[in-house]
Order: sequence, then structure tokens, then C-alpha cells
Amino acid sequence: MPKYVIEREIPGAGKLSEQDLKAISQTSCSVLRNMGPHIQWVHSYVTDDKIYCVYVAPDEATVRQHATQGGFPANSVARVHTMIEPVTAEN
Repeated sequence: MPKYVIEREIPGAGKLSEQDLKAISQTSCSVLRNMGPHIQWVHSYVTDDKIYCVYVAPDEATVRQHATQGGFPANSVARVHTMIEPVTAEN
């Protein structure tokens, strides 16, 4: 199934408390449970003013549906075509 990177513009994201992040995570997981097993949240990176999330989903529309139902911004959604890392240079 395709993997997507979602950019969420959230001013002050890096200053969110542990409780705030827990609440956001709980909302996301609740929406995911309701949507079924065809979409999965892998992990997210919190920066100063953005959260970058990695999801596995059948298509971009499903990712955007999750954002809408959860009340999260999805400022950009990009499909991951491949992944590279330091060991890629060795092959």
C-alpha cells in the first residue's frame, strides 16, 4: 500500500505540551479506528511550526478524509515513491 508524508502547518507545534500531543494523538487514533484498517499512522515529526506525519493509505483522498474528520490541517500530502538512506550510497 502507498505511503504518504503529510505536512500540517500548526503554529507553535514545537511548544505543544505532552498533554496536547497526547490529545491530538488520541483524536487521530479514534478517527483511524472508525475509518478501518485500510489507513495506518506510522509516526510523526514535530517541528517548530509544523508536524510531518507518515501514513500508509490506499490513496490521497483517504489521507485527506482522515484530516477532515480529525480536524487536522493537511497543507500538503505527498506520495512517497521510494526511500533512501546512507546505505543506499553503498549499493
